[in-house]
This record gives sequence, C-alpha cells and structure tokens, in this order.
Amino acid sequence: MERREKRRKKLRRSGIISISAFLVCGLLFFGACLSKMESKKEGTSKTAAVEKKADQTKKKEKEKKVFVKVIDPNTKAVIHTFTPKEMGYGKDNEKFKQEVINWARSAARGTDTTPGYDKRNTPDRIDANGAVVKGSPRVILEEKELAEKVLKASANGGNVILPLYETESGYKPEDVAHLGEAVVASYTTKFNSRVAGRTKNIELSAMAIDNVILGNGDYFSFNTSVGPSDEAHGYQPAEEAVNGKLVMGIGGGICQTSSTLFNAVDKVGVQYVEKKHHSVSVGYVPKGRDATVSYGGSDFRFVNTTGVPLLIKSIVGNGTLTIEIRTSNQYKDTVKKAI
Repeated sequence: MERREKRRKKLRRSGIISISAFLVCGLLFFGACLSKMESKKEGTSKTAAVEKKADQTKKKEKEKKVFVKVIDPNTKAVIHTFTPKEMGYGKDNEKFKQEVINWARSAARGTDTTPGYDKRNTPDRIDANGAVVKGSPRVILEEKELAEKVLKASANGGNVILPLYETESGYKPEDVAHLGEAVVASYTTKFNSRVAGRTKNIELSAMAIDNVILGNGDYFSFNTSVGPSDEAHGYQPAEEAVNGKLVMGIGGGICQTSSTLFNAVDKVGVQYVEKKHHSVSVGYVPKGRDATVSYGGSDFRFVNTTGVPLLIKSIVGNGTLTIEIRTSNQYKDTVKKAI
C-alpha cells in the first residue's frame, strides 16, 4: 500500500511538471506570435508612411511651377517669363503654341507702345575726306527659332536666349576708294529753283543720301537715311500732296528726291521692299514712276541684289536733280541689270 501511494505521488508530480512545461511552452509560443504580429504591424506602418511620403513628394513635384525665362543676350536681363502649364501646356498645346508665336512676333516687330528687336540698317557712307562713316547693322530676331526654343523648354523649364542676328554691310573695305569710278545708272528730274522752300528741301534730302554705300545684299530705307523732314532739321514749308490735294507742309519736295532715286535704281537689279505712289499726279516724273515718302509713314525701301557694291551720288544743279548709281571699274560689267 505504501509503495502504491509513493507511486501515485510520483505520477502526480510528473503530471504537474508536464502541465507546467506545456503552459510555459504555450506562453513562449504565444509571445513569439505576438512579437511577430507586432513586427508585421510595425513594418506595415512603416511601409504606409514611406508610401505616404512618396505620394506627398509626387504631389509637390506636380504642383511645382515650371518657368521659361527669355533673356536678352546683350543686357542679360530677363525680358519675359512664360508659365507653360498655366498657359495650357499639356492640355491645349496648340493654343499655347499660338500664344508663344504671337509673343515672338511682337518681340521682333514691336507693338504700338514698345519697339521690337528688329532694326533696319543704316548704310555706311563716305565723307568729304574719303573716310567711311559707319552706319549701323541690320538686326533680326528670328521669330520661328525663338518660338521653337520656348516650346522645347516648356516641359521642364529653363532659360532661352533671344536669337538675334546682325548683318554687316556687304562690301570690302578695299572697294571704297573705287566705288565712284563707273556710272551704271542715272536719272535726272527738274524743279523750279526760284521756289526757295522746295529747292531747300530737295537739296537737304539729296545731301542725306549722297555718297551712301550699298553693299551687296544691303537694305536701303529712304526715311532711315534722310531722317525727319521737319523744321528742326532745316526743312522749310513747300507744297506737298496730302489725300489727293496739294497743300503747304514742312518738307514738301523730298518726294522728288525719292522718286528720282527710284528711277535711277530701277535700271539695275534691285528688289523692292516698299514703294508707293502719290495720291495725285506729279509733274517731275511720268505717271506711275513716283515714290512717295513721309517720315513715320510711307517709305521707299529696296535691297541691293545686283551682286556688287554700289554708291549713290546726288548732284543738285540749277533747277535739276541727278542721282547716279556707281560702282568700281572692277564690277561695272558684272552688275545685274533690271529685267
């Protein structure tokens, strides 16, 4: 009996130990699972935080404005700033493109209140001592190139330099001394030298274009070369054609100079840029052979497309105005004549 009781006690102790061991193992397993779950939860939370931060970064990048700055290469100043997305880039690209093209056009040609970057050249001339008085080069802002550069930069933003191009006169310095050697075209008109005001105005305008050098490819503008025909520049009252009538005005008579020049250069191969007739018939040239001018208005413009450099000579006599187109003996046989 005693032995049996001892065995029972021993079995009870083993059972208690087994149950304790089982409980300990269960607790350990539960702790491990809980730890794993917490780790997984923490990992998920960190992933969500990273994703949220990435989304915020993308949103900021999306909201970030893109600028295209147009810079003047001479002053280094920013003259205009485009905001492509606000102007429709990416949504209505054609509309945006047209706005850029319109702005490029106004930048080149100017508006009613702002001058453009395009500049007419002022031809060089020879002074009384035979020295060259330098004019100014022709400046062109290439509108198409500017628009293309702005459109290209509109995706990511950036700076665009204005594409300005200068064209120097198309003659060689060594040609200057010989440009007056050969007369290749001339034209003479007559006026009443007893009419003092008109005579003075013809003399002043003729002097303004005398000894002007026209290199091959050069543009000539009568208004640019002569300048304002007002009292401040010595011009006097004389009859002039206005709206189909002859009226008194300062500078009347300068159109005889421009018309005489037209009839002279018309004998060689020039290309006309601007030429208009008077609203009334004039007596100094045949009908349809006149070229009216008015500073700030109508102009007489052409390009020297003769293939050689030319020299304009103005000769005012007693009641006559002669304008000659000259070049050097070297070039006289190669001047392209009018067709």
